[in-house]
Amino acid sequence: MPLSDPDDKVLLSPFRHFTSEDWGRLRKDTPLPLSEAELEELRGFGERISLDEVSEIFLPLSRLLNLYVGEMQELYRVTSDFLGREQDKVPYIVGVAGSVAVGKSTTARILRTLLARWPNHPKVDLITTDGFLYPNKVLEERGLMQRKGFPESFDIKRLLRFLSDVKAGSRRVEAPVYSHFTYDILAGETVMVDQPDILVVEGLNVLQPWKPADGDDPQPFVSDFFDFSIYLDADEEAIRRWYIERFLSLRRTSFKDPAAYFHRYSKLSEAEAIETADAIWTSINLANLHRNVLPTRQRADLILRKGDDHRIRDVYLRKI
Repeated sequence: MPLSDPDDKVLLSPFRHFTSEDWGRLRKDTPLPLSEAELEELRGFGERISLDEVSEIFLPLSRLLNLYVGEMQELYRVTSDFLGREQDKVPYIVGVAGSVAVGKSTTARILRTLLARWPNHPKVDLITTDGFLYPNKVLEERGLMQRKGFPESFDIKRLLRFLSDVKAGSRRVEAPVYSHFTYDILAGETVMVDQPDILVVEGLNVLQPWKPADGDDPQPFVSDFFDFSIYLDADEEAIRRWYIERFLSLRRTSFKDPAAYFHRYSKLSEAEAIETADAIWTSINLANLHRNVLPTRQRADLILRKGDDHRIRDVYLRKI
């Protein structure tokens, strides 16, 4: 049942609903510190987000998070005073979840950029959980290549260690790097997270309550390390269309490079490409959405729901 169904009182009860126009008024007099040229660099492939939408949706969100981070910084100061010594700097962590092709990456990049322009938390880092996928070699050995993106395809223990170290205030914590061009982990390459004010963590399953395998000890959830979480939502048919449109665009561009993992798809006809994209969407991404991603929507602190035109139309903020 759609989140926006007005008759679903139980589903909506934990959240306060705003239309995009109502939400936009909450920016107050916050200026837009972003140019069209900068937004062009932040847009994901095929994304159609405008400066007007950034102003209406993301400026109020950055203002809200700025207030939350400010309160955490004050709590840090008070705790240090109480203990009589300075505490290790602990970042505020924001999780961004949602389906493939719904716009998570663009949302995370825009949010990182806006948050970094507030003076009290200028250091904002971003990592994606794609970097914690097992390498293709491991996935092939385990028969998981057709389940890439499912929870079992991630090195969860490594991701949890990373988040634990970051949240503990450790210096220079490394995260692996994933390439969508080669469709694999880049061996030997890492990104460094060094005590940021805010860390944005973007990924498919970041809100999922992970289940340990048989014989494993219980473990925390990825979301246990989040101070605030966001879920990008839309109708399944709209996401399917966006996925196919992106696939067709990539077929005409990066897939043409012989070094690209999906180069073979560049030789498909338009009809064959649509059929192939639809099959991939249905067998892998839609199955993962139903089984693992969508059930986590209600765990988010904020749900951004998109219309068929890819623009965010509704905002649901969890009641405190």
